[in-house]
Amino acid sequence: MINWTEVIKKEARGINDADLGEVQEVRQDNVVTKAGVVDKEVYSIPKNLAERYDGHNLWFKVTKEEAETLYKIKD
Repeated sequence: MINWTEVIKKEARGINDADLGEVQEVRQDNVVTKAGVVDKEVYSIPKNLAERYDGHNLWFKVTKEEAETLYKIKD
C-alpha cells in the first residue's frame, strides 16, 4: 500500500527507469508529475498504474512513450 502523502516531491519512474519527473500533487485518481528544467512536461498518471514506492522513487507500470502519448497534459 502506497502512502500518498509521502510521495509528494519524490521522483516518478516508469518501465526501464523512464524519468517521469517529480510528483507535484496527488489527486483522487491521478498523480501529477512535472519533468524537465526548461521545457517542462506535465503528466497526469492514473494511480492504479503506480506499482510501488521505495522511499525515493514512485514506480509506475508505464513506459516513457505511453506517458507521452496517454498522460501528458497539453500546454
